[in-house]
Amino acid sequence: MTTTLETQLAQIADGLADKGFAIIDHFLSVKEVENILLTDEFKGGKLHFKKAGIGKQLDKQINESIRGDYIQWIDPAIAPNGIQLYLHRINQLIRFLNQELFLSLKEAEVHLTIYPIGAFYKRHLDQFKLSDHRKLSIICYLNFDWQKDEGGQLRLHLPGNFLDVLPMAGRLVCFRSDQVEHEVLPGTRERLSLTGWIVDRSAPI
Repeated sequence: MTTTLETQLAQIADGLADKGFAIIDHFLSVKEVENILLTDEFKGGKLHFKKAGIGKQLDKQINESIRGDYIQWIDPAIAPNGIQLYLHRINQLIRFLNQELFLSLKEAEVHLTIYPIGAFYKRHLDQFKLSDHRKLSIICYLNFDWQKDEGGQLRLHLPGNFLDVLPMAGRLVCFRSDQVEHEVLPGTRERLSLTGWIVDRSAPI
């Protein structure tokens, strides 16, 4: 583990312990982001993305008045090298948080995400009402040269305030799935990310 990564993991642990969230720039380098964007999953596979739904399994429904993103789940066993590198780094994060914060995190569920122009996701929590296995939400952005006036911010609703986070390439946002309500604001550009959750046991998607 490099010193830079060790520092980033420590910053994430400190942020989660102190505030319930952490924002880390350069979690992926420019080259690493470029490699992910060049995979078939993003470059030529957008036709295989599915409209994201609300809820879980039998209760899942499509509601464009709540969210407008498209997703493609990642199978770690067959993911291309660029995405494998990201998954490996998230596994390092899991081990670090288990050690430093005495958690019992097991694995990450991750999907590729595309928000078309104008798409949004209204305010919500990531943890399901009938299942508490999602412990941490993780988002890594893949958008180069994003400007504030282009919108598309992740808005974290914090006690007495909110924080808007621009979707900058390589930036990782990690927060408590059970505590931090959040929303995605509409943008004037297509918005790309790796989005997922760190869970405390293996569970069906």
